[in-house]
Amino acid sequence: MALIFFLIIAFAVTTGFLWTVQQMVFKGKWTYFIFFLAAFLPFYITTLSVVYLATRSTFLVSLFQMSKEVIVLIAGLVLVIYQRKLANYPFRLQSTDWFILAFICLSLIFLFLPIGQASFINKALYFKSILIPSLVYLLGRNTQFGDLELKRLFQIIFVIAVGAFLMNLIENYLLNAHLQQFTGYALFNEVVNDIKPEGNYNLTWTFETTNAMKRLGSFFSDPLELASSVLMGFSAALIWYLTSERTHQWKYLLIMLCCIGSLIFASSRASFAAFFLMIFFIALVFKLYKLIGFGFLSLLLGIVYVVFFASEDFYFYVVDTLTLADSSSIGHVVEWALALESMVANPQGIGLAMSGNFGSVSDELRVGGENQFLIYGVQLGWIGMFLYIGTLFTGIRNSIYVFKNSTNLNLARMAFVAGTVKAGLLLPLFTANVEIYTYVSWISWWMVGLSVNEYSRLQLSKRRDVQNLNTALPE
Repeated sequence: MALIFFLIIAFAVTTGFLWTVQQMVFKGKWTYFIFFLAAFLPFYITTLSVVYLATRSTFLVSLFQMSKEVIVLIAGLVLVIYQRKLANYPFRLQSTDWFILAFICLSLIFLFLPIGQASFINKALYFKSILIPSLVYLLGRNTQFGDLELKRLFQIIFVIAVGAFLMNLIENYLLNAHLQQFTGYALFNEVVNDIKPEGNYNLTWTFETTNAMKRLGSFFSDPLELASSVLMGFSAALIWYLTSERTHQWKYLLIMLCCIGSLIFASSRASFAAFFLMIFFIALVFKLYKLIGFGFLSLLLGIVYVVFFASEDFYFYVVDTLTLADSSSIGHVVEWALALESMVANPQGIGLAMSGNFGSVSDELRVGGENQFLIYGVQLGWIGMFLYIGTLFTGIRNSIYVFKNSTNLNLARMAFVAGTVKAGLLLPLFTANVEIYTYVSWISWWMVGLSVNEYSRLQLSKRRDVQNLNTALPE
């Protein structure tokens, strides 16, 4: 059975990879790399797990593992090659561009300076985890997509959202087990990542609550990545629901319900809070005040469910969460305290690969690790943390501007998703190393880049209009 799954996955990934490369290299459509990433990244860890389970080959695993970085690097290379007059390429940098370029440059300095106890190899691997999503942003920043291509990306996001929920239903009602218990997830983690099986389900503690209740992750790497990723599916479905004809709205309402269902199966407290934060943010910024009522109604129904209908395990799970009585909540506070202590003692940073849950960070060197802001603060100092925060907030602001001002409907929809997802993820960023969730991280950064590209065009058009108006006025 493992061999059959391996053959199916190998065929699908290889075919998708080669088709994308062919489109990029021979037809110059380097922008198509985003389709491969959107379709592959949700299944990334599941793919690696099945490959190792069927072949026991770390070499084959590494080939699949590198495919996501290779496709980004090829896209960047083809972009440069197909620029006929590279010297005349226009550089109109916006605030988000400045912040992300400064963040990359600071990280590059930390890579070569003798700061920290991590080996150069581990620092280089960690730098790669910063560089690649930054390149994805920069590629999005240079992307010119038509309506058909934008719709295709939305369709992939919708299929992933619905597929994740259907897999949750299979896990919960047919298998009565996690999908990862059949894909070789624990074996892959133990051999390749040196992470031993933990918990009552021999996976990791992430797959259960403190009272051993299952948390389902569908085909994503774990429940936390699922919970963060479905926020993007919900946001995309919401904007299509609000901007489509009534006869088609039911499809997007169904997708939103699937996303809410996956949130429930994942049982991620931070993502639940992020969901309501995102709804409130959307309602406040875009003046969709009925959404606030929807949010309060959802919260009220959730309270009624927990008090009167939920299992005893789930009831006490919620109570322990609210009272910070469970070990997970206490663990977050401890990790934050350790990270802040390091940042106060070393405001300039202690070096790359010294914090967080990324694979190149050694357990014996790790300082903090459950807050994305503090993870960068520990490694790159206060300057690095504020550069990351600046990138986030200017990206959100510019995306909102594009949604409100762009005349291209699908581009405005994409900007809506970019701004709302990054805003919704602000809470999970406080409790997890969210940037390692490649699907939601990379795709949303690409969306921000695309939005900033349109923002730059709108600003240029606005300046030209002012200049033309000044020219037309009599002296």
